[in-house]
Amino acid sequence: MKVAVVGATGMVGEVMLEVLKEFNFPLTEMIPIASEKSIGKEVFYDGKSHKIVSLANAVSMKPDLAIFSAGGETSLEWAPKFAAIGTTVIDNSSAWRMDPTKKLIVPEINGDSLTKEDKIIANPNCSTIQLVMTLKPLHDKFKVKRVIVSTYQSITGTGVKAVQQLENERNGVSGEMAYKYEIDKNCIPQCDSFEENGYTKEEMKLTRETKKIIDNSIFVSATAVRVPVVGGHSEAVNIEFENEFDISDIKSILSATEGITLQDNPANFEYPMPKFAAKKNDVFVGRIRRDESQEKSLNLWIVADNLRKGAATNAVQIGLLLIKKGLI
Repeated sequence: MKVAVVGATGMVGEVMLEVLKEFNFPLTEMIPIASEKSIGKEVFYDGKSHKIVSLANAVSMKPDLAIFSAGGETSLEWAPKFAAIGTTVIDNSSAWRMDPTKKLIVPEINGDSLTKEDKIIANPNCSTIQLVMTLKPLHDKFKVKRVIVSTYQSITGTGVKAVQQLENERNGVSGEMAYKYEIDKNCIPQCDSFEENGYTKEEMKLTRETKKIIDNSIFVSATAVRVPVVGGHSEAVNIEFENEFDISDIKSILSATEGITLQDNPANFEYPMPKFAAKKNDVFVGRIRRDESQEKSLNLWIVADNLRKGAATNAVQIGLLLIKKGLI
């Protein structure tokens, strides 16, 4: 089992290597891939050093699986080249997510839809994954009509440049800016660029991807905010159902859902926080309460490590599912 990791030296790529090892992924050969300037350098996986190769060389090595975390342009150019030689590609960028010919996969939700013909598989946006993980089991029981979500997104979603900006600001050091404004002691109500409708791309990803993964009839309205946090994304979510529910049933369903940890004991100050979700693979849900202003509606709070379940963990879980199903 040859596995290529494209973008192995990036923030998500480094976590990808950690998660592959933690999950005991059954690979026999690791093929790390990075930018031209990194070719020949080494990365460590499972206690061994592995030389970084170019994308072209990696294609010639014919890996069984290639996990991409190197941006949309790289994925658009190179994913088809890997797929053409029989490699199955799992892509973390937004390049293929809304392509009607490609599947957008969260294993716990729609992994059963994968077939041998799926050679390029899209990994959803980080903030989408934790949202749909929570919505899907509730939708199956009560049918979700409308979702209003406000995100509080970690700077790690922007990348190492943003982490460096925050560290510089906290240490009083001048440096390169990942954002137009200071992020320390601030909230920036913009994640990604704006579309014509006034929403950002990040906000529209939440809308479009939720529809594609769960149900096109669900209405989603999102506001995405960047906050000076390292460790995970948080989401305040309001859900309107078609059918009536009991809070006890909501908690029971979520606590029984694979990949979700229920943290909902406010009397003892127990609720999800990015500080405690960091480096964990589950989605954490709490602050569950009825919306007293609207019938059949619910408020809750969702937190997950955006580099883990929001990216690397989900991709590795897709790979493991492909192996289990005999698809690679």
